[in-house]
Amino acid sequence: MLEPLRQGLPPVDPTAVSGSASCALPARFEAVRGARSFTRSTLSQWGLDERFDDVALVVSELVTNALRHALPDDPRPCGGEQPESAAVRLHLMRWSTRLVCAVRDPSEDRPGGSFAPERTDENCDLESGRGLFLVDSYSDSWGWHPLAGRLTGKVVWALFLLRD
Repeated sequence: MLEPLRQGLPPVDPTAVSGSASCALPARFEAVRGARSFTRSTLSQWGLDERFDDVALVVSELVTNALRHALPDDPRPCGGEQPESAAVRLHLMRWSTRLVCAVRDPSEDRPGGSFAPERTDENCDLESGRGLFLVDSYSDSWGWHPLAGRLTGKVVWALFLLRD
């Protein structure tokens, strides 16, 4: 999980990793509230309460995008259980100088389609379609990569730089 994330980020000393946490999210929009709660408790454990507002906004947008755009219309096969490969997962990883929020989903499609961070007067007041613009605005950087191996889908991540 971490190796592809490192490819899009500045070099990280593996010995500086100080924490990681992950949770599976149900394929329901109520999962966004659970993702924020998980983020609050994790950041609190790491002594990063002051970063909660920005991180929670980004987590909310990434999870909402995964639930809205990356899940199949009927994610449950016969029998009612959601397959592991179709799960949405939230990962929080902390190093001494950075925090990464990553959301894994089963879609291999590029997030946001033709997202461009520039806003125009014509589209700045739309009710939807601002998620990745907010991610871009509130995080220090963001990106995505397809998964390899037995997992299919992608990971969309956002980086927050931390002060010492």
